[in-house]
Amino acid sequence: MTKPILELKGISTIVNKGTASQATILKGLNLTINPGDFITIVGTNGAGKSTLFNVIGGNLLADEGKVLHNGEDITHQGEVARTSFLSRVFQDPKLGTAPRMSVAENLLLAARRGQRRRLRFRRLKERMADFTTLAASMNNGLEERMTTATGALSGGQRQALSFLMATLKRPDIILLDEHTAALDPHTSATLMAATDAKIREDHLTALMITHHMEDAIKYGNRLLVLKAGRIVADLSGAEKAALTPEKLAGYFE
Repeated sequence: MTKPILELKGISTIVNKGTASQATILKGLNLTINPGDFITIVGTNGAGKSTLFNVIGGNLLADEGKVLHNGEDITHQGEVARTSFLSRVFQDPKLGTAPRMSVAENLLLAARRGQRRRLRFRRLKERMADFTTLAASMNNGLEERMTTATGALSGGQRQALSFLMATLKRPDIILLDEHTAALDPHTSATLMAATDAKIREDHLTALMITHHMEDAIKYGNRLLVLKAGRIVADLSGAEKAALTPEKLAGYFE
């Protein structure tokens, strides 16, 4: 039997404690993530999607329950410690990259993630061919801008770079936090296709929040529906294959 890569057991989170606006966001949530899972996540605003990612990422510690990574209890481990095995791509293309550094320099920075903070760009030329090939896999011309400052890239190219940086060292878990939401439809579709190809080819484990019903259905091997802090559906196999946007929307009623 495959050992889970990440487990959430009885997770509950409370905000605004001790005030009139105190509320429980996640409510006894249980989730098992296996190696190679690509899980798409949908839900209305306030369903708990971002809170779920924050608990997994260590940005928010759960008030109740446990978080296990490869069987080890990491419930009280913070965000910085979890970067050793987890990466996250946010909705905003400006996050996750250094704007004054070139595309190649950003990739070198990602390649040295987890190492001592000693940037030695004199070895950049040795990696340039590999980085250029990597950039070309995004199918958006990023490989032609390797020496361009990241702040001068288009939103789609910058988001593609963020994704490459997040996946370069093949972390155990990748959180895709609506990473195509700020892009136009064509750019979004290009990035999603490249995302899916990268996850498949490198056998990565990923969770993706999306508001696009079609993407939630098309991509991944599992689909979660969150509603009022609980997982009300965990669909895979034939159930997921039979979904339509209309059927999926029915879970929100």
